[in-house]
Amino acid sequence: MRGPGLGRRFGWLWAAYGTSALGTWLAFGALPLIAIQVLDAGPARVAALSSVGAAVGAVVAVPLGPWVEFRRKRPVLIGLDLARCAALLTIPVAYALGVLTFVQLLVVSIVVAAADIGFRAASGAYLKTLLPAGDLLVANARFESTAWTTTIVGPPLGGAAIGLLGPVATVVADAVSYLLSALGIRAIGNGDGDKGEDGSGEARPVRRADDARMRAGDLLDGWRYILADPTLRPLFFHTAVFNGLVMATEPLLAVLMLGRFGFSPWQYGLAFAVPAIGGLVGARLARPLAARFGQHRVLVGSGALRALWPLGLAFLGPGTGGLLLVMGVELGLIFCCAVFNPLSATCRLERTPADRVARTLTAWSVTTKATIALLTAVWGVLGTLLGPRTALGVAGLLVLATPLLLPRRAAALPVEPDAEPDTEPSAEPGTKPGAEPGAEHDPAPSRT
Repeated sequence: MRGPGLGRRFGWLWAAYGTSALGTWLAFGALPLIAIQVLDAGPARVAALSSVGAAVGAVVAVPLGPWVEFRRKRPVLIGLDLARCAALLTIPVAYALGVLTFVQLLVVSIVVAAADIGFRAASGAYLKTLLPAGDLLVANARFESTAWTTTIVGPPLGGAAIGLLGPVATVVADAVSYLLSALGIRAIGNGDGDKGEDGSGEARPVRRADDARMRAGDLLDGWRYILADPTLRPLFFHTAVFNGLVMATEPLLAVLMLGRFGFSPWQYGLAFAVPAIGGLVGARLARPLAARFGQHRVLVGSGALRALWPLGLAFLGPGTGGLLLVMGVELGLIFCCAVFNPLSATCRLERTPADRVARTLTAWSVTTKATIALLTAVWGVLGTLLGPRTALGVAGLLVLATPLLLPRRAAALPVEPDAEPDTEPSAEPGTKPGAEPGAEHDPAPSRT
């Protein structure tokens, strides 16, 4: 590995990610709050804004993987940032004109959710071209550290801004963060010694003879590749099930803490903000632990250890003891996730050929988001039938079984295919994606 210095171009990409992630956390919960305070939306419509928007956005994002695959990623990333900025800015404009509607909020949430997925796919593919394989873990650990830093800083600042200026102001801040992110990504191509058709070191993607035209079957290519790889397949199922079960319990935990046990909103926020420090520590330890014990061993070990924590939430009680219990469980969970996440992201990039990264990452994100939406709905029903505490316990017991899905051994890395001549002259490197709906900067990075 080259050590801590990853170069100027990665520095711009890292800064762009941090800026947009901070904007996302500043505006965390702003759309539901606008729906409640401005449009007098009830619980059903507020729930639909979160669940339906994310689910439909995931479906809309499915074609983005094949679309992104054979386009240069830097212009795509810029276009998707600008698309999200424009979509969010329609909210303050409509609010100022007095024409804001719930349908508009729902459409914006769908566009942003779809763009988030596409952005994540394009940024992963771009990172693989930007850095040598030996530096991918360092880069992913830095992204993970930044995610947890913005998790700690963003919500308190966003809450203060909402209190002073209202939720629409934080939507404007989020939109501006996407604009700044686009400017940062554009600046990547302005360095000395850059090569490539766009000045950023990124070569034009080529289509092989059998990929000349997009077919309906191309939409499933990402899933086909994941399921055929002996390491990615179990990691894929483990990640989807673990994330879905953990995130499905968050509404139940909120019901217990804010309802039955009477915790105040600031205590509820504190219970998750303070443990995020564990995310900073875990992200910084991921690389040295992998260097000492082996990347695959640490991946499996941290994946297994993070499954031990969620069951503790079933023993939640009122008062200081209950608050400390939640903070302790979340601290252990977040620390293990912060070690696991950069190793998992690096494994995906290392095991996926450059001409399949966008499709594979899109399939991964779509499946994860769909699983979270499905299990959240299921656990909402279980919470109603069995009670929140029992439903938390059932989820915790099932999470204990998720390490069984982890890959037992590290298979040999696949050989990158040789590129064949471009057979599709219509796939111009200068195609501007900004006019089309796009994909994801890792919005709302979560403990999973």
